Amino acid sequence: MFISMFNAVESGVIFAIMALGVYLSFRILDFPDLTVDGSFVTGAAVSALMIVNGMPTGVAILGALLAGFLAGSMTGLLNTKGKVNPLLSGILMMTALYSINLRIMGQSNIPLLNQETFFTQLRTIFDSLGINQFFDQGLAALGVENLPATYSALIIMLVVTFLIKFVTDYFLKTEIGLALRAIGDNEQMIRSFSANTDHLKVLGLGVSNGLVALAGGLYAQFTGFSDLNMGIGMIVIGLASVIIGESVVGTKTIGRTTLAVIVGAVIYRIVITLAIRSDFLDNGDTKLITALLVVLALVVPKVVETTKESNRKRKKRQILNQQVRRGA
Repeated sequence: MFISMFNAVESGVIFAIMALGVYLSFRILDFPDLTVDGSFVTGAAVSALMIVNGMPTGVAILGALLAGFLAGSMTGLLNTKGKVNPLLSGILMMTALYSINLRIMGQSNIPLLNQETFFTQLRTIFDSLGINQFFDQGLAALGVENLPATYSALIIMLVVTFLIKFVTDYFLKTEIGLALRAIGDNEQMIRSFSANTDHLKVLGLGVSNGLVALAGGLYAQFTGFSDLNMGIGMIVIGLASVIIGESVVGTKTIGRTTLAVIVGAVIYRIVITLAIRSDFLDNGDTKLITALLVVLALVVPKVVETTKESNRKRKKRQILNQQVRRGA
């Protein structure tokens, strides 16, 4: 059980970067961007191809980020310059990326098991410094029997993910970031102030898909392969992470909301892992579980708020009735 939960948190932290990208398009720009399903694979494909061709792992990760930015920018151009419906522009780009990703990889799958990746390098460094042994001893002293092979991926990805979170928080408080937030709230208003909403929207979608592709590149190096179909349902996973996190943590400030997205991604992976380990569910039920999680995250807060509002109204009526009786 410990290993399963550990692996769930590991992958959840990586998916949190993807969820932050979905948050930028879905919440900040109010743009239903389905490009995510394709750009995630684009990042994985570019990262894997560059590693196979002998490029440094860091360069491969940056290549994934740039490829995702270009894909998101194309979606933005379709919407702003081509006047294509936002939903349709995302679908068109997602469809095009399927063939583009196949062209990039040259095949449906690129294995990285015999290649040196970012995470194998981290494991080597942690082993040489004795960090893995230190954590093994600590967990063994607590009575944990099955120990992970390395702690490098979780620790470093926590640092990377929170660094991206803080950069995102800062970006959304800059002049450009505030303009992007204004576009999502009221595009006509921000346009009346002579702001170039088309350029801002293209930039926002580029950054959003850049983060998604970055997560895809990291995930390919983490799992040891890039697959043409690994991006199916990523938009749903991202939305689930955003909605679950907002329900649990809240959205009072930008910093709190981005933290909620990260927490939501980790919670999502933990719940999926627990569900799959149950006796009556298997791997094929993950989409159903995801849909149920989103429904619960959307419905339960509204039911709770409605109940609280009903209780408040009932108490007010009771107080008014008591005051009327006393006056009589």
